[in-house]
Parts: sequence; C-alpha cells; structure tokens
Amino acid sequence: MIYELREYVAHENAVEQLHARFADHTLSLFAEHGIEPLGFWTDRDDPARIVYLLRFDDAAAQRRAWAAFQDDPRWQQVKKASEKDGPIVADMLSRTLEPVSYWSAP
Repeated sequence: MIYELREYVAHENAVEQLHARFADHTLSLFAEHGIEPLGFWTDRDDPARIVYLLRFDDAAAQRRAWAAFQDDPRWQQVKKASEKDGPIVADMLSRTLEPVSYWSAP
C-alpha cells in the first residue's frame, strides 16, 4: 500500500470554486478511476490551501489511475469549465508516501 499526499493552493477568491469542483465532480471521477481518498482538510491558517490523502495498492496502480483520470473526457470538460475565467489552482504539490516499518495504521 502507498499513499499520496496532495496539496492545492487556490488562486485568490477561487477557493470556493475549487471546493465545488472537488465536491461536485472530482470525487465521483476519483471513485470511477480507483483513486481512493482517505480525507480532505484545509489549513486553519491558510483556508485557500486544501490538503488530501489518497491510498493506492502500489505505484503501478497509482500511475494507471492518474492516467485514466487525466484522459477522461469528463474530467477534461469539468476542468475546462471550472477555469473558463482563468485558473483556479495557483500551486499544487504531490508526494508519494510509503509506510515505515515501525508503524501500523489503526
């Protein structure tokens, strides 16, 4: 099992649009493509920062899922529509995490 930690920073005044895109479209597309979210959070000190954690069986499954998601015409349409007035994401960071030997998830 591997995990991916993703962090998005919304452009000024676009955080609600980014939340809406996740809630109304992205999460259902994630489910269809085998992208399993474990949680979503905002940064208490920076509400424009959205952080979420994903779980995949392995690196190959992670690559396949993201490729299928990015190639999905519905995602491409949603992204284009949500950015009709300009990009809503100012910055994005992704880290793939592997468990350490001394920790077992509850």
